Amino acid sequence: MSEPITGAQYEISAGPYRAVVTEAGAALRTLTHHGNALILTHGADEAAPAAFGQLLIPWPNRVDRGRYSYDGEDHQLDLSDPALGGAIHGLVRWSPWKLSERRPDGVTLTHRLLGSAGYPFRLDLEADYSLHPDRGLTVRITASNAGSRTAPYGHGAHPYLTAGEPIDACTVTVPAGRYLPVNDRMIPDGPPRQVTGTPYDLREGRVLGDQKIDNAFTGLTRESDGLAWVHLAGSRRTTSCWMDAAHPWLEVFTADTIPAGIRRQGLGVEPMTCPPNAFATGIDLIDLKPGARHTGSWGVRGS
Repeated sequence: MSEPITGAQYEISAGPYRAVVTEAGAALRTLTHHGNALILTHGADEAAPAAFGQLLIPWPNRVDRGRYSYDGEDHQLDLSDPALGGAIHGLVRWSPWKLSERRPDGVTLTHRLLGSAGYPFRLDLEADYSLHPDRGLTVRITASNAGSRTAPYGHGAHPYLTAGEPIDACTVTVPAGRYLPVNDRMIPDGPPRQVTGTPYDLREGRVLGDQKIDNAFTGLTRESDGLAWVHLAGSRRTTSCWMDAAHPWLEVFTADTIPAGIRRQGLGVEPMTCPPNAFATGIDLIDLKPGARHTGSWGVRGS
């Protein structure tokens, strides 16, 4: 009997929300609200295009040339983005994750990340997805250092929000005071800059038009509960993504380089614990000591 290439499909639901999480990468393949898609999706028997719904562990975005030094040792990661000469989006997004708990409104998957030549560290990972009839989706990512040495760590996630129409016509709100410029290889090119007076100032919300963005943002304004919200508002509905204080960074990607049939149909909104190339720069990199744990949460809601 055959099975889809993304492995087991874990369906969960609560009220008007439905979601499917895959064994491959513990990725979020679908999420709907009253039957309307909140994220761009793909088939169960299709490899996730452009990192759709994937978890980015133990680093989000890119490591320049795959090279970094940590605790006095030099390391070389495989170049998973050979076109731009980088290591991209971590080590676990294509790996099988093990079912730990399944319930009608949620699922928990785990993964044992063993050491490799480029990342000689040992992590136990847990991804918990839960739905609430009013609050929508919550995703909690936990990493535990099960090894004998302190590990460099960061995580992110890669949902593409959709409001059911091309993003050019949508109003986008990003509560960020600074953005990170990048060079032609998508590596940070200098420190974060103030968004004031630039096309990257989306704090008050505006129609995106044909603007292209593939940048990290920081200096996030948060509500009293510590959450920062990004909103994608179309003519009929709004999709929103929140991230907790464990995520001081987010990447916004206008999906200009994804497959042509779905290009600019969704907005990549990627909660991140650190910026691109953090393994090399050390900026907001987490030093996860043996026995220590790190947890962060984010989620998506429809309205």
